[in-house]
Amino acid sequence: MVTAAATPVRPPKPLFSNVSPAVPSPCISVCRLDEQKVCTGCYRHVEDIRQWRSATDEQRRAIVAEAAERRSSAV
Repeated sequence: MVTAAATPVRPPKPLFSNVSPAVPSPCISVCRLDEQKVCTGCYRHVEDIRQWRSATDEQRRAIVAEAAERRSSAV
């Protein structure tokens, strides 16, 4: 009788394994788009929101900076 060696069970990978705590999401859970397709909660453009999960930290910093500019010009 041949017995297979027990394979260690690994926890499942997160859906997006490149999610980095280095640049936290600016989302404040007020998700409404204006006429320009900019979220009125975090001031990210809809394309920035779509790209967030696959973006590098550098790209995320750029997205956050652009959102901050939008926020300051909206006030």
